[in-house]
Amino acid sequence: MPPKLTCVLIIAVFLCHSGRAQDNLSPIDKVINFPSSFFTKVNKKTAQLEERLTKQTEKYLQKLAKQEQRLQRKLSKIDSTAAKQLFANSESQYTKLRSEIAGDSVVTGRSGAYIPGMDSLKTSLSFIEQNSSLLSSAKEAKKKAQESLAGVSGLQSKLQQTEQVKAFIRQRKQLIKESLSKYTNLPKGLTKGLADFNKQAYYYSAQLKEYKEMLNDPDKMIQKGLSLLNKLPAFTQFMKQHSELASLFRLPDNYGTPQSLAGLQTRAQVQQQIQSQLAGGGPNAQQYLQQNLQAAQSQLNQLKDKINKLGGSSSGDADMPDFKPNNQKTKSFWQRLEYGTNFQTAKNNFFPTTTDMGLSVGYKLNDKSTVGVGASYKMGWGKDIKHIAITHQGMGLRSFLDIKLKGSFFASGGLEYNYQPLKADSVNTPSTGAHWDEISSWQKSGLVGISKIISIKSKFFKKTKLQLLWDFLSYQQVPRTQPLKFRVGYNF
Repeated sequence: MPPKLTCVLIIAVFLCHSGRAQDNLSPIDKVINFPSSFFTKVNKKTAQLEERLTKQTEKYLQKLAKQEQRLQRKLSKIDSTAAKQLFANSESQYTKLRSEIAGDSVVTGRSGAYIPGMDSLKTSLSFIEQNSSLLSSAKEAKKKAQESLAGVSGLQSKLQQTEQVKAFIRQRKQLIKESLSKYTNLPKGLTKGLADFNKQAYYYSAQLKEYKEMLNDPDKMIQKGLSLLNKLPAFTQFMKQHSELASLFRLPDNYGTPQSLAGLQTRAQVQQQIQSQLAGGGPNAQQYLQQNLQAAQSQLNQLKDKINKLGGSSSGDADMPDFKPNNQKTKSFWQRLEYGTNFQTAKNNFFPTTTDMGLSVGYKLNDKSTVGVGASYKMGWGKDIKHIAITHQGMGLRSFLDIKLKGSFFASGGLEYNYQPLKADSVNTPSTGAHWDEISSWQKSGLVGISKIISIKSKFFKKTKLQLLWDFLSYQQVPRTQPLKFRVGYNF
């Protein structure tokens, strides 16, 4: 056998053996190879969330303090004594809260509603800290776990502070509402000021809810680390004993064993007891009971849906807004951006002569309106199937506005400038008697029309967008272009 072939076979056998060894790793071996970037991801995420909580809370407290100052000035015009009593020391209270939220004070206790992601993260770090010997670099892993655990504890303390701020805002909102309800025919400015105060209070609560939901959406690396730990029986037992959920619903030490079931009724015994109770109600008693249970379950589901729409499932205190909230208000600038692409083809006897390929970026003003800009490139494919030639046919700049009408239909409009190189035959078309000095390389298009988002059962094309647009400026263009445009695109 040639030496080169022998070397190749040896390398192949080694790689196969190495791959099998990786596949046969036990859970304890995988924990030994625990990714060190897990701690980096945890530190980064907790630091970012803590910083956002601090900045957003300071911003909303400042806005609410200014709203109270405006309300005080407006109320002083009709009742100065009541204004002094209602807003006494309010400015100092807001200042105190801003300084506390900006500081490093530690607040103990739970952060309002139970957050599964926070509980899993904190318990896993505690497990690694106490069982660092399972990892390859025990000393370094224990130190990193302690640092990450301190970051998580700091974030938990910040969340507890925001709960205190939210409780203070709720109290101020209720107090101001009750005080102003004593007056009849309040001035329009005072009523508007109260509405603005309620809006800011609602959006702050919604902002906190969004940050808490981010904790339940771990990064891939964090998710990978948690999945490795979940394969260890010791970690599963540790979660049952030391997690926050376990402290809320303390389970007996022998939970899950036959001994823990001693003295409890079996399912058969419970069913027999129910049957005996229903026997006195006649032959239709069981059917009547099932109907009542179904009706109760239906009402319970309706109540859950209402609570979820109000954001009460995670915040624990659903506030009924007296206005239509803008869900984009609590999102960052980058989260409100929507990217898209679209295609438009011109044909000649079923052969595509040109294709416009566009890219766009939109900014969501609210849940129903998006404004944006984009650019396009026009590519030529030749005269017909016998004369295929890829050529450059121009480019364009776009602006657009989409407003939701109903369901998946949108009213669309926009202004576009399309650059198309001039050709000698542009002035020789029968539709125009123009001269070279009357023709511009840049053509202006004014578009209005309808867009529809269709759902396709595909991983990549879930937001396919169909557009039918009318170019009402096409009749002024030289040479004249088609007034109707059909585009197919995708938003992501």
